[in-house]
Amino acid sequence: MNERVGYIGLGLMGRPIALNLLHAGYPLAVYARRESVLRPLIDAGATSYSSPQALAAQCDVIITNVSDSCDVEEVVLGEQGVIHGARAGSVVIDMSTISPGVTRTAAQQLAEKGVEMLDAPVSGGTVGAETGTLSIMVGGKADVFERLRPLFEVIGKNITHVGGSGAGQVAKACNQLIVAQMMAAIGEAFVLAEASGVEPRKVRAALMGGFAGSRILEVHGRRMLEHDFLPGFKASLHQKDLHIVREAAAECEVTLPGTELVSGYLDALIDSGQGELDSAALVTVLEQRNGVMLNKTP
Repeated sequence: MNERVGYIGLGLMGRPIALNLLHAGYPLAVYARRESVLRPLIDAGATSYSSPQALAAQCDVIITNVSDSCDVEEVVLGEQGVIHGARAGSVVIDMSTISPGVTRTAAQQLAEKGVEMLDAPVSGGTVGAETGTLSIMVGGKADVFERLRPLFEVIGKNITHVGGSGAGQVAKACNQLIVAQMMAAIGEAFVLAEASGVEPRKVRAALMGGFAGSRILEVHGRRMLEHDFLPGFKASLHQKDLHIVREAAAECEVTLPGTELVSGYLDALIDSGQGELDSAALVTVLEQRNGVMLNKTP
């Protein structure tokens, strides 16, 4: 294992992923705007660089994990971006959740410099990032993916090469669509149970043993009942992802009414100043609209 890995984007997801790579023996370079973000990685043995360009010049694989399409464009294609430092034969792996169209544009521009790109968004939250059990959806060339499979296996457990450039981002859009609508359905179910005079906690326990049982009902259902909205994934970021879903749907000329409905819930949550809460907090919008408060006592 001699490939030197660079990591850009050391937030809630990026930091534990980068640490797992470092602990697995990959020589690691890191970049972030704030020293406080870099410090845990430097203390663990990583080397920091002053720009994405400088980092890319020293790495065989450069991973980006930032918030939005515009952030990827800046760190990959910007004035001091990865594209200006990356060597021919190196690979950029973007683990952000962004527009498939932006992904394809970045991949094309990198290819003109002889640099490969894989889009590899993830699902599984901070717990999955910490434990190395993320689900990873990969788009790009199959041979490049196979070359880097050992690296992906450090990060995740369910690793799927979905198709060509942008396919990973399409899969992630589908993931976010499903998660958002399932959370809305669970919130509506709990509100209905409470309004009917039935204990939502017991309804959840009953549902966990049937077809409605899911990881979302287990984790986010508990969050809703306890009003525990410390973010694993912020509502503002989930809404950003649903904007990507809606843009992709418009490009394909398909309608997604369920997505539109849940986007409205998240809009209301964010407009009330609660966009930094976990997206499971959308249940509070349902509570307010129905005049129902879920029983939060154990």
